[in-house]
Amino acid sequence: QVQLVESGGGLVQAGGSLRLSCAASGRTFSRYAIGWFRQAPGKERAFVSAISWSGGSTYYAASVKGRFTISRDNAKNTVYLQMNSLKPEDTAVYYCAATPWAGGEVAGLQTKYDYWGQGTQVTVSS
Repeated sequence: QVQLVESGGGLVQAGGSLRLSCAASGRTFSRYAIGWFRQAPGKERAFVSAISWSGGSTYYAASVKGRFTISRDNAKNTVYLQMNSLKPEDTAVYYCAATPWAGGEVAGLQTKYDYWGQGTQVTVSS
């Protein structure tokens, strides 16, 4: 089993940066791909980014590609989401999740993720 805890959210002005962290417990962390999703007020939760268990493959939603970078440090059981050039429309609760599935075709499928964190709020002011 994997437990996930997000941190690093906060309030930032448009154009600013934040780095989210997803810390995991469990010895099998390195066997899971990790995804980031976000849910804005009044909207459904949506895919943001994902990284394979090795870190060798990364995936991004079109809306964040070129601005966000996902990475992982398996020695620290942590996945990071570096968010640059933030926009007000990036405001949301950000969740990390773990899946044993691999491949880009499942990276954005929420139903494939077995474990979820509690979320961290990101607010971008204009």
